[in-house]
Amino acid sequence: MSFQIKNFEEYQDAYKRSVDNPEQFWGEIADNFFWKRKWNNVLNWNFTEPNIKWFDGGKLNITENCLDRHIYKNGDTPAIIWEPNDPSEAHRILTYKQLLAKVEQFANVLKNNNVRKGDRVCIYLPMVPELVIAVLACARIGAIHSVVFGGFSAQSIADRINDAECKLVITSDGGFRGTKTLELKSIVDDALMQCKSVEKVIVLTRTRTPVSMIKGRDVWWEDEIKKVETQGNPACPAEEMDAEDTLFILYTSGSTGKPKGVVHTTAGYMVYTGYTFANTFQYKPGDVYFCTADIGWITGHSYIVYGPLSQGATSLMFEGIPTFPDAGRYWDIVDKYKVNTIYTAPTAIRSLMAFGDSYVENKDLSSLRVLGSVGEPINEEAWNWYNEKVGKGKCPIVDTWWQTENGGHLITPIAGITPQIPGYAMLPLPGVQPCLMDENGNEIEGNDVSGNLCIKFPWPGMLRTTWGDHERCRQTYFATYKDMYFTGDGCYRSPEGYYRITGRVDDVLNVSGHRIGTAEVENAINMHADVVESAIVGYPHPVKGQGIYAYVIANHHIDAEKTRQDILQTVTRLIGAIAKPDIIQFVTDLPKTRSGKIMRRILRKVAEGELSSLGDTSTLQDPTVVEAIIKGSKEFKK
Repeated sequence: MSFQIKNFEEYQDAYKRSVDNPEQFWGEIADNFFWKRKWNNVLNWNFTEPNIKWFDGGKLNITENCLDRHIYKNGDTPAIIWEPNDPSEAHRILTYKQLLAKVEQFANVLKNNNVRKGDRVCIYLPMVPELVIAVLACARIGAIHSVVFGGFSAQSIADRINDAECKLVITSDGGFRGTKTLELKSIVDDALMQCKSVEKVIVLTRTRTPVSMIKGRDVWWEDEIKKVETQGNPACPAEEMDAEDTLFILYTSGSTGKPKGVVHTTAGYMVYTGYTFANTFQYKPGDVYFCTADIGWITGHSYIVYGPLSQGATSLMFEGIPTFPDAGRYWDIVDKYKVNTIYTAPTAIRSLMAFGDSYVENKDLSSLRVLGSVGEPINEEAWNWYNEKVGKGKCPIVDTWWQTENGGHLITPIAGITPQIPGYAMLPLPGVQPCLMDENGNEIEGNDVSGNLCIKFPWPGMLRTTWGDHERCRQTYFATYKDMYFTGDGCYRSPEGYYRITGRVDDVLNVSGHRIGTAEVENAINMHADVVESAIVGYPHPVKGQGIYAYVIANHHIDAEKTRQDILQTVTRLIGAIAKPDIIQFVTDLPKTRSGKIMRRILRKVAEGELSSLGDTSTLQDPTVVEAIIKGSKEFKK
């Protein structure tokens, strides 16, 4: 990998070149990929509209870079290793040659089902190899994939299908997750009652759960594959795509209730995920790399599928959960496949810590060379446990900071190359120009300072728009600070110039490394017949990082415990179990300004138990509300 940074001096040099002459820097990196036609301009941009174009005029297909170009030398290298939920079931290995054949085969299935370049395809599958195959088959023919995490509810799927006007849905009869069997097809059936655009549903067999197949709409994956085999398994040449053609849409929670479809395009995303994968993890040919994320999140898109495969790596994917059949499962997988890099979330680390050290101590983890963390800043206690118990004090930890909108890592240690401090994202990668801003729009210079984290120059992996609503993209990311991308995160820069992310500064929570908009959860709770109004805040949670604390005004004559259960059920049905509040406190009123705005800052302090720093409550419509809420919360915490 010719663009891999080998030492700290090389990092400093690469960083300086990326800032002094970004076009030349990224042009040289992009030369390491396969293009059908070279670009005319490396970069055209403005952050006002915003309008960002990388490698404009270039023609390529990302699957040729992830599959075809490796076949000649590394066709028999494992591309995907799949570990099933049940350890007694056989694992699967797909080499690059086999994966390409399966991708071409399923790309032909998509064509047979009338999917064309530019059409949107919704994918709602468990973590099985067919999920990778489906994603790459879409990219092969230029269809735009929208993967929805298997834990989302029917309503969430319907919202996402309708927003992108998806033509086809790919799902399975069900999915296995620990001891649970998820009925994915029946959830899709419920969603499709509200979706006019969907013409076909392709159903993979996984759990053998009985499902209803609608004639003319629903077809079995296996039957469709047989049809392609009957056609003689024709090759499926990769569709020529423009550098800025949309590769995928991925929905993420925002501070308003409606999820927004983040749009990533082809060339810049490919170059950036490949570059950051090779560098951050210092991947070496022959390594086994295990990212524990679900492909339904950006981490799975960038660092199970596109990043590793673009570099010819071996990517391990896991269907199950870290605690099934017991809390040693991750370490069993590391031992079984001699994993060299594991990339997981602080919430998983904290949950495994809570089970005690016995599950990790008797496992052979000697193959591990690099540990990674993603989803939220890792707290020091979890960092130390990961370092000592899993890495045995010998493995660098890359605590990667980035977002769905960023495509790939922005601020992170480079394994064994740049320094690391527990809880710090440390230094920006080449091409990333962070700055801290104050509330008045001025840049905060110097070190040992805190502010709102912005990025002042484009990088290739960044979002281009939000699907069907460019104005929302502009307002969310580019309107807060002039000519800046605003991350929505607060940040501290240490005396040495190292960055530490301090958490969201908007109405978005980070629960178990997943972003959940407060408005989205409030809207769901407010749908309950007995609820008058609600307000959601985050509070420190020992495992999830942030928990969800709901203050709910309900009708007077309720049975509190039953209503609590009903509200949890409502949230699960409308969003998914991932957004269920951890605490629901019933209140008679909420603290509001005279203009009617809910003062979430005060509610947050109460939830956190920081009653000494509530600030001035005299401006509230009714200051006594706060006392009643504090009293109720103390009852709660007894």
